[in-house]
Amino acid sequence: MNTSTKTPIVLIHGLWMTPKSWDTWADRFRAAGHQVIVPGWPGIDDRSVEDIRRNPEALKGIGIRDIVDHYERIIRALPEKPIIMGHSFGGLFTQMLADRGLGVAYVGVTPGQPAGITTLPLSTLWTGTPILSNPFGRNGAKPLSKRHFHFTFGNDLPRAASDELWEQYAVNSYNRVFFEGVAAAFNEKGGASHVDYGRTDRAPLLVITGEIDHVVPPAIGRAIVKKYRSTGSPAVVDYREFPGRTHRIVSQDGWEEVADFALEWATSHAAAA
Repeated sequence: MNTSTKTPIVLIHGLWMTPKSWDTWADRFRAAGHQVIVPGWPGIDDRSVEDIRRNPEALKGIGIRDIVDHYERIIRALPEKPIIMGHSFGGLFTQMLADRGLGVAYVGVTPGQPAGITTLPLSTLWTGTPILSNPFGRNGAKPLSKRHFHFTFGNDLPRAASDELWEQYAVNSYNRVFFEGVAAAFNEKGGASHVDYGRTDRAPLLVITGEIDHVVPPAIGRAIVKKYRSTGSPAVVDYREFPGRTHRIVSQDGWEEVADFALEWATSHAAAA
């Protein structure tokens, strides 16, 4: 039973990852006195990396709204509204949960862009090539190769060190999520990742990016913030870019600086709101 008076925190992992990717931040936030809930996407739940690789069937055919609905059910069962933080596609889901009014503050860490944001740098498109190159695999669950992991998550590391991290963390893709995310970039009203950028009662949102992230380069983070601010909504949307950080920002050396900034920002803005 959680007896802490501090706001609980929900952490949402990204594509190709499991809740294990949040072990760093989760332990640090718990040490600071917060209850931390780290649910897996439907089909991942609390399964091990090895188990998911052996049998990825439960990942097939699941789309963006299925995953966001899954997290909404979990969050609504909590006794109070939490701080919600998400990494990568988890950062997109965080924005969609913000659109549903489910948290007291939100942090998108190198987040995917919601529908209608067409900024797609070449490095971002390249990260999706193994999935998007086969439209017949839309509902599949393609493995992530060690070579592609090195480009997407380990681009600050020698290949051997990146391969070691692949062994610990990497799981198959939810192909449908990737297809829906790209399609929604050009379909703001009807895309699977639709949000109301102009919502006036949205709790504060922080977008964090890493300077050398191949998956969500700073250009995407800045485009997200610009889109929200362009509506004239009074809802707070802040931005912070960290130098030298990759898409592995939540566990890359120096992750503590990012985690502490995110927590301080979220708790102070939640209290103010």
